[in-house]
Amino acid sequence: MSDVQQRIHETVTTNPVVLYMKGDARFPQCGFSATAVQVLKLCGVTDFVTVNVLADAEIRQGIKDYANWPTIPQLYIKGEFIGGCDIMKEMYQAGELQPLLAEFAKA
Repeated sequence: MSDVQQRIHETVTTNPVVLYMKGDARFPQCGFSATAVQVLKLCGVTDFVTVNVLADAEIRQGIKDYANWPTIPQLYIKGEFIGGCDIMKEMYQAGELQPLLAEFAKA
């Protein structure tokens, strides 16, 4: 495993909810990243780690290789890759994402 892959693995396995995105939760820098943050907030999750892929070219490419998924944002819950913005929206609308995030939601 390369150094960048090791860093990604450590981030997603030591933090319960991680969103690799463009920008950060306070200032998303693309519409898909903004939507992903909004979906997490709709699920009641306000405490999650974001990694700004625009700040590190190695991470930006490395995360695509790590999950074998070509787009950003990417959501990880308890080390498991969930999907990108469209999958997050579909899972939220189907009621499938909320149970995965319930233990991290603020009441």
